[in-house]
Amino acid sequence: MSKMKAISQHTYGGPEVVERIETDRPVPGPSEVLVRVRAAGMNPTDWKHRQGAGFLDRLPLTLGWDVSGVVEEVGWGVTLHQPGDEVFGMLPYPYGVGSFAEYVVAPARALVRKPETIDHVQAGAIPLAALTAYQVLVDAADVRPGQRVLIHAAAGGVGHFAVQIAKARGAYVIGTASAPKHALLRELGADEVIDYRTEDFTAIEPVDVVFDTIGNETATRSVDVLKPGGQLINIAIRDFPDDLAERAAARGARAYPLLVEADQAGMRAIADLVREGKLKAVVEAVFPLEDAAKGHALGDTGRVTGKVVLTVS
Repeated sequence: MSKMKAISQHTYGGPEVVERIETDRPVPGPSEVLVRVRAAGMNPTDWKHRQGAGFLDRLPLTLGWDVSGVVEEVGWGVTLHQPGDEVFGMLPYPYGVGSFAEYVVAPARALVRKPETIDHVQAGAIPLAALTAYQVLVDAADVRPGQRVLIHAAAGGVGHFAVQIAKARGAYVIGTASAPKHALLRELGADEVIDYRTEDFTAIEPVDVVFDTIGNETATRSVDVLKPGGQLINIAIRDFPDDLAERAAARGARAYPLLVEADQAGMRAIADLVREGKLKAVVEAVFPLEDAAKGHALGDTGRVTGKVVLTVS
């Protein structure tokens, strides 16, 4: 059986627990494709799972859900993709993990054609975070032109995509971030920016949608800025306050958590936004696969602007 390099861990802990290994190259089954990975985005869920605070309790573990690469082989019954196609997408979350490797197997319908206008680094940075933003703002909130949308941690991995998607939907976009990141947010389309360190976001005019990426106290305080009929959607689901839904209901609003799902229709819509120039990834750092620990260490700072990406040569 052919071999490949991958990043794996045999215990939970800090960045030092991840290591490069040699393992068997996977084989695609029915309705699956084998992808030669060219780039894989890193996300906060990767840091959490490395620490043992995620959904997966199996070891050894190869992390990574974002993937951009080239189809190497297709399994039985696959007609959407052919060997040589450049594709990108998110492996099924959370159990379809494994893109921090030279090759990965994915369901054919989890992937779409990579836009020709971007390289693999850009494409690898997009899927999980952009899908999360899309599913919150489009599928769940159904944001419409003229609505007011408040996005917390707007310069982060999910947040910076949320700003762009909300703007593409015609919303008035308000983002919270530290002051040095305000210029970037305005460039991405934010109409109003709030320095969460020095300003009280609850002083703004009421909003139709709160995109809560933080949870806990931020989520609780955010209920106070919802209009009647408004929605607070939380993606930090382990930090969703027990009484949040009840507090929102008392204002005639809703509050609920959302977990991202692999979604071909959503990925196609995201690819279209990229082709139209309405969506781009902000990439703070790029590391080769063998330096994955450096990417984890950067992620652990909690101060990443946009995304961190691993490349595979």
